[in-house]
Amino acid sequence: MNNLARPRQGRMLAGVCRGVANRFGWNVTAVRVLTVLAVVFFGLSLWIYILLWFLMPNADA
Repeated sequence: MNNLARPRQGRMLAGVCRGVANRFGWNVTAVRVLTVLAVVFFGLSLWIYILLWFLMPNADA
């Protein structure tokens, strides 16, 4: 498995969903859809996304 990092390419907003999907081998579209649904139904997940945006390092390549 890869380290948890935000890739420089393929980002939609900050690369958090793509980084999580790459780390766990999940489909990035599914992660993005689940993130949007979580933000809509559970507002706290927006803060988690923002926190990960600042805590996850950028990938080197």
